Amino acid sequence: RRQRALLWGVLLAAWEAVWGQLRYSVPEEMPKGSFVGDVAQDLGLKLPALSDRGIRVVSEGRTQYFGLHRKTGHLVTAESIDREQLCESIQQCVLRCELIVEGEMKVYGILVEITDVNDNAPSFKEIELEERISEMTTPGSRFPLAEAYDPDEGRNSLQSYELSGDEHFSLAVQAGPGGDQRPELVLAKALDREEAAFHELVLRASDGGDPARTGTARIRVVVVDANDNAPVFSESEYTVRVAEDVPVGSFLVTVTATDADEGLYGHMKYSLKKITEKASKMFQLDSETGAIMLMRGLDFEEGDSYELEVQARDGGGLFDTAKIAITVTDINDNAPEISVRSALSEISEDSPPGTVVALLHVQDRDSGANGDVRCSLDGGLPFRLEKSYEDYYRVVIAKELDREQVSEYNVTVRASDGGSPPLQSSAVLALRIRVNVTDANDNPPVFAQDRYRARLREDAPPGSTVLNVSASDADTGNNARISYGFGKMPAKVLQKFVVDAESGMIMLKEGLDFEDTRGYTLLVEARDGGGLVAQCKVVVEVLDVNDNAPEI
Repeated sequence: RRQRALLWGVLLAAWEAVWGQLRYSVPEEMPKGSFVGDVAQDLGLKLPALSDRGIRVVSEGRTQYFGLHRKTGHLVTAESIDREQLCESIQQCVLRCELIVEGEMKVYGILVEITDVNDNAPSFKEIELEERISEMTTPGSRFPLAEAYDPDEGRNSLQSYELSGDEHFSLAVQAGPGGDQRPELVLAKALDREEAAFHELVLRASDGGDPARTGTARIRVVVVDANDNAPVFSESEYTVRVAEDVPVGSFLVTVTATDADEGLYGHMKYSLKKITEKASKMFQLDSETGAIMLMRGLDFEEGDSYELEVQARDGGGLFDTAKIAITVTDINDNAPEISVRSALSEISEDSPPGTVVALLHVQDRDSGANGDVRCSLDGGLPFRLEKSYEDYYRVVIAKELDREQVSEYNVTVRASDGGSPPLQSSAVLALRIRVNVTDANDNPPVFAQDRYRARLREDAPPGSTVLNVSASDADTGNNARISYGFGKMPAKVLQKFVVDAESGMIMLKEGLDFEDTRGYTLLVEARDGGGLVAQCKVVVEVLDVNDNAPEI
């Protein structure tokens, strides 16, 4: 069965490759370097040419989850991937990346589904729970219990509950509107506070993994005196719409419930009974007033809606529940972003119109009109902007180039979104691309002098400067880049002197001796980036110093 699934995966990847998009799947928590898919085979790329064609994998955001193995052409994981961290509350977790072929200016979309493994056990937000139940409560009454949370998906997620500990209680599990399981404590036998003031129970939650993982919570049931009026919320569901830029510390909504009883039985406390881990860090409920306060900044791009379940419980244990639906509305708070995925630093002046000189990616994290990006080039330049693939654009040559008229261009690409009102200066990002037109290497280097002279005392220490030669080249770019060196000379001369390749400075390498050699003739070469060479001579005269005593 595994081989048949692998065959289907290969056929699917090959079919989608025809349409410029590949799709693979890989389990979460795989180690770095794990195989994801054979990109080279699915796209028909030859392995020996991978490194020469400038092929690389890029992903949105700061973290790069995938890479390309140069020798095999396989798409591999760049790090271990935690599905629950990336795709909380999302049933199908799909990561997207692009394969850039720089040599051909091509881009291919790749979708990788991260499949779930049973790496999380069900857990309760609180492992010690307390239920206060009146001794007048009739058998068959039900009390909702805290739900366990398991971030895994499918069979690996929460599957069942079981209760143990006391004959007075049993467990019922109800299906919620979204298919979730909601445990309820059922009173199976009448309570008698004089017989037992409290009961100890254990609630166990299990997932469907193999082996299964479990989590437990201890429930202490306190038997209290009669309380004949339960709290009642003013609304069964509270709906709130809030902009994503609302300040932290703002009160979003206040829920209210009333209880006709007096004293302890009429005093209520509010609590959140159903809330995701992410939402629990963003919202705080005042247990006395019922006010919901924002604890962290909202971001429409990270979450556009939240659902909470709040409970009002009086001193006698009676309660009512209500739902809070919070909808986050988008504002234009993200400026367009431009990234250069591939660009030529030099182009030949005989390049025909239509030649691609740069590949750009443009995105705006906002939605709707706020994320609608418009791109343009400054006018008056022999280049134009073309739409490539989805959010990719190409900068191409629009008309013939002439180096003698203009040898260098500064191309500015601008992007703005369609927000209302649109972002002004902060919404426009400028990207400058320097395009240099190449020139033929038709000028050799020229020394400032054909012959140089220098005088140096014989007691000059090694490292002393002899003199500095200088050459120039009428060409541009790499053809005008000059490096210096010595020509063919006796080994004895090469041992004494050294020349700096960048500056042309000649320095003493070893000590001199007037009595041994009174002068040297050096042959210095200047070579440009195109291979043309010029030469000059440097005559070094050694000056005598009184370093020898008379001998008898």
